[in-house]
Amino acid sequence: MADTRYCKVKRDGRVFIVTLDRPDVMNALHRPASLELEAVFDAFTQDPDLWVAIVTGSGDKAFCAGNDLKYQAAGSDTTLPASGFAGLTARFGLNKPVIAAVNGLALGGGFELALSCDLTIAAEHAEFALPEPRVGVAATAGGLVRLPQQVPLKQAMGMILTGRRVTAQQGQAFGFVNEVVPHGQALAGALRWSAEILEGSPMSIRASKEMAAHAQDAERCATLLRDQASFPAMKALLQSQDFQEGPLAFAEKRRPQWKGH
Repeated sequence: MADTRYCKVKRDGRVFIVTLDRPDVMNALHRPASLELEAVFDAFTQDPDLWVAIVTGSGDKAFCAGNDLKYQAAGSDTTLPASGFAGLTARFGLNKPVIAAVNGLALGGGFELALSCDLTIAAEHAEFALPEPRVGVAATAGGLVRLPQQVPLKQAMGMILTGRRVTAQQGQAFGFVNEVVPHGQALAGALRWSAEILEGSPMSIRASKEMAAHAQDAERCATLLRDQASFPAMKALLQSQDFQEGPLAFAEKRRPQWKGH
């Protein structure tokens, strides 16, 4: 595999470990990083010797702080690759298991990345949120679709409408975290789960994941992600002054001045 700039990759037997590596921005991702990760997960998908992937973040403060808003505020291209944020959130049809080892904050796209994985192992200090409304954007990398699928609707709407953070322990109670582990043990916990998965037939695991995905209506999820920009309220947001103001205010470290149009 070619050298990577925005992530680190490691093979551990049948397990492929991908570490988001932009610690200076709390592992937030921009278009170049997502393009790189698309290639990384393409390689995982195509390698018959790799059966499970783990994605985690560099350091112990953040798994992924989401979209790099300073990069967006600079007017840079923020178009996502076909496979979505981090090369995973719109990667439908991947039958190999992927585990999120959440070693710290999982915000916005970072939370959406975890939601797109099959299992989430979270360090006890991890926190999760979809804070997009606070910066004038929306969780269009799957958060608005997957969170209501994975937790009770009232809990999902509480997070979506307020942007508030929830702890790893609350995430486990809600149902989107499989296990909470001690500080610094997220990757070790994910490796332990991957070892259990590897005890089963990889063919059976892939068939089982495929059927479970259909049971959750993966096709409907894919359709919603593809068509969401045409929904009236979403279309209005994407064309609004607020959509420009939020990232700019974040980059300038000030409170946004919402216009409502």
